[in-house]
Amino acid sequence: MSIAVKSPLIAQLTDSQQAKLTSAGNNIAPTWPLDKMIAVNPFWQMREQPIEQVSARVSALDRIQCLMPKGYYQHLYAQGDISQHALLLAAEQQEVAMSVDQLEAFLDQADDLTHFHNIADLLDNQRDRYKMAWRDEIIHQISQFCAAYYQQLRPILPCRDSSAQPDLYCHWLEVTGRDRGLSIIMDEPGLLHYFKQLPQDAPTLLAEAVAELGIDDTAIESYAHALLLDINGWASWVAYLRWQGDLQATPSDEMLQLLAIRMAWELVIWRYLKAQQADSFIHLAALWMREKDQLPHLLTQHEQAQQPLWVWAKAAELSYQHKLNTQLLNAQKHPITAPKLQAAFCIDVRSEVIRRALENQSDDIQTIGFAGFFGLPIEYQPHDSELSRPQLPGLLQPIIRVSEWRDTQAQTDTLNSKARWQTWSQAAPSAFSMVESMGWLYAFKMLKKSFFAKQTHNPVNALTHQKSWILRKNDQLLSLTDKAELAKGILNAMGLSQFSPTVLLVGHGSHTTNNLHAAGLDCGACGGQTGEVNVRVLAQLLNEQDVRKALLDLEVVIPSTTHFVAALHNTTTDHIDCFDTDIDPVLVSWLTAATETAQRERLVHISPELAGSSAAELDRFYIQRSNDWSQVRPEWGLVNNAAFIVAPRSWTRNVNLQGRSFLHDYQWQNDADFGVLELIMTAPMVVTNWINMQYNASVSDNVKYGSGNKLLHNAVAGHIGVFEGNGGDLRIGLSMQTLHDGQKWMHQPQRLAVYLAAPREPIEQITAKHDNVRWLVDNQWLYLLRWSDEGVIERYYQGQWLPQAA
Repeated sequence: MSIAVKSPLIAQLTDSQQAKLTSAGNNIAPTWPLDKMIAVNPFWQMREQPIEQVSARVSALDRIQCLMPKGYYQHLYAQGDISQHALLLAAEQQEVAMSVDQLEAFLDQADDLTHFHNIADLLDNQRDRYKMAWRDEIIHQISQFCAAYYQQLRPILPCRDSSAQPDLYCHWLEVTGRDRGLSIIMDEPGLLHYFKQLPQDAPTLLAEAVAELGIDDTAIESYAHALLLDINGWASWVAYLRWQGDLQATPSDEMLQLLAIRMAWELVIWRYLKAQQADSFIHLAALWMREKDQLPHLLTQHEQAQQPLWVWAKAAELSYQHKLNTQLLNAQKHPITAPKLQAAFCIDVRSEVIRRALENQSDDIQTIGFAGFFGLPIEYQPHDSELSRPQLPGLLQPIIRVSEWRDTQAQTDTLNSKARWQTWSQAAPSAFSMVESMGWLYAFKMLKKSFFAKQTHNPVNALTHQKSWILRKNDQLLSLTDKAELAKGILNAMGLSQFSPTVLLVGHGSHTTNNLHAAGLDCGACGGQTGEVNVRVLAQLLNEQDVRKALLDLEVVIPSTTHFVAALHNTTTDHIDCFDTDIDPVLVSWLTAATETAQRERLVHISPELAGSSAAELDRFYIQRSNDWSQVRPEWGLVNNAAFIVAPRSWTRNVNLQGRSFLHDYQWQNDADFGVLELIMTAPMVVTNWINMQYNASVSDNVKYGSGNKLLHNAVAGHIGVFEGNGGDLRIGLSMQTLHDGQKWMHQPQRLAVYLAAPREPIEQITAKHDNVRWLVDNQWLYLLRWSDEGVIERYYQGQWLPQAA
């Protein structure tokens, strides 16, 4: 066995190389931890590019699919969900000169595209099939290390060199240099020596790898991006830490460290083969030269090859939009002038069903759609606890900290013990280890959960059931003026100027048991928590007499007869629980009837064989389902989301939107400077794009952007994310059970159609003012449509208004 001698030459990255490697890392979008899980557009960091280019890029670099297979579109076409008219229109808009016959024939053609192969891939193509694949071991080794490195309890030891600042690459090199099992697992004697010869810092490693592997400036960014996509789950976690650092003004970016680890593997096996297997290395070098030469051309080839498929994808979207346009334009407006009950719900698509069910009870009911955090920029910290959690969208940083007035040390101790127990006992993989450790007593508890399920609660949520709250900003109590201004801003954004005797503020949350992704079913606008804290705090704020008096000076009048009531919509059972005992029995009957109606409507997608059941039987069924620890599909969440409608509710009240639309109330005549419209277009519209694209990507490529089979999930470091099984990359996105019922997809991947009931000019100005909005619109990450007072729908795209057919 020969051992290569480390080169004495110290390589250094050029400014251009450094910039391109950094740019590659900036392509990775963040993923949030399990306890704060929110939906994220996995292509968010590339939003400044057209979606077709991004799709081609990730396809060429890592076989990632942003579009569905050809057979999927054939099926939609055959059953009439794609019209021939929409197909021709899509071809025209995509500037693809193909006839209907040619487009149909395209779906029957086999794909023969080539993809980029890194060094590990090239070696695996000629490797003995009885040996461990290089790619599999690389991903597994890096992933296991990252899981240990980022865990909060018992972190691994820092570098031996205490004078150096410990970092991700340094830790990895220290740990890997001691791992004698690598040579054995790979059946490559002496492999470990090559790890010991690597540079001690990430910049030098990157420079050596780029130089030795012959990566020129035309390929370096794409090559680095491809390597990060290999370990996209952990790259996404590093991107989350970077995101949080930017939010908190404490910049921290370990993406180049992670890239150095992945590139170190490439360099090691390159050097190993060169020294140990000369003949194989000659073949590898020739293959590698070809891969580098064709890399810039691959992106163009994939973009051209995908053009007809984008026509089919757009045709499906246009077909849906044409049907929705017809519904919207033909609907009779239904204004409510003097309601006895107003109920403000989150814009979440699940709220559309329960809002419609509630409104159908009486013309005395008016519902309102608003972002689920209700405009409160808060984080919740239980009294006398170090724990705090955000209750607002992941795009924002909390400004106000809220705590309940009363708490006891006993409650705090109980919270801590319950949290430790649940961290261990509620994780999916731990059920059997709990039996082994705790004995048959815990096995009996598992059986009891199976046959006598009952509701369980997050221990933190148990502390939120309070009526009195303390609000602090910069560790100072909010002044009366601060409270009044906060209240005015929220009421203005909600469009509330006339008040009914009772105003329900309805947050939402899901209830599931033994579900690692439970936070993903709660309120994304509340940071992956329920909206209970937000509605309780806002109800207290708006009911305070001193605040109401201060609001008078701000020209906001809330009648003394108006009472705000905090409530929570359980999206699994469709129960609406009011946190106030003094509720008119008539209102209670309306809420009960709405629950029954919504439960029956959702039954078709949950358990259609129960259609003949009574209301009481259905209610017991939904409650049992929510408490069943073995239930893999407790609810369907936000599947099939397709539209975001920003308009007066009176315009859509008579339309059955089938739980596919986010609904935000907006009356442009009351928005003098269009500040509310700007807020909607820069916040809720972005959040709904994140939700829509997460669901789309989890369906089109569940291997890369979904989390696979939830039955195999193992929690990583308690809260970071999940492995599918006990290895592989960190899995992000949604599980198959969240998206597929075992026979068909429950979510149809299509880009979000945003309808704004507003004049042209402010839409144009806001789009031009904000890069994020302009990129989403002009690069076709969503459709921006204007719904005029005159009953016309038109699309705004790249500075032009385009008429839309109905």
